[in-house]
Amino acid sequence: MPGRFFLTRSMSEIAQVLNVPYDEDPQPPRRNIQPGQEVIVLTADGLTPMRWGMIPVGRVNARGRPVMETIINARSETVFDKAAFEGVGRAVVPVDGWYEWTGKKRHKTAWRIASADGATLFFAAITDSWQAPGGLRVDQFAAVTCAPNADLEPIHHRMGVLLHPADIQTWLNGSEGDAKALARPWPDGLLRIEEATDVDWSAP
Repeated sequence: MPGRFFLTRSMSEIAQVLNVPYDEDPQPPRRNIQPGQEVIVLTADGLTPMRWGMIPVGRVNARGRPVMETIINARSETVFDKAAFEGVGRAVVPVDGWYEWTGKKRHKTAWRIASADGATLFFAAITDSWQAPGGLRVDQFAAVTCAPNADLEPIHHRMGVLLHPADIQTWLNGSEGDAKALARPWPDGLLRIEEATDVDWSAP
């Protein structure tokens, strides 16, 4: 599952690929996008900034107990069934790739994962809005995950659900059944995985 994202190409370029308007100020390259930070995602209404991580205020689990932890990733197997996800929307997160880690604490190896052909990757996500104290509204999202493909299996037991460009509108606007059908591992051999030794993890 994505632990951190990176995006170095411009949102204007991504908007062209998605065939949607984008006239906001350009963003600098982001090599270390962390949970809790703002990310530009695609919804049915267009490109919009959202916070990565859903604060589940008022949400309960199947036993009726409050969900306490911030939700960064949501399992595709249960995202449409759990009471904690009732009423969520859908979005797509365009990025260049993401990072995973292997190994024990203090001796972890960071891995950079991107498309083998250098294309933008599109992560399936769910969305929600949190009414913060003082009336501030925070639009937020969590990435949707599935079982890993053969490329990712040695690194992590989950991977983000990746969407082909032709399937993006189905994820955003299709029925629940159509969306569920897209929540499957990415085909083997289409990702480039390399050790990330050149990232300043303290920088944004």
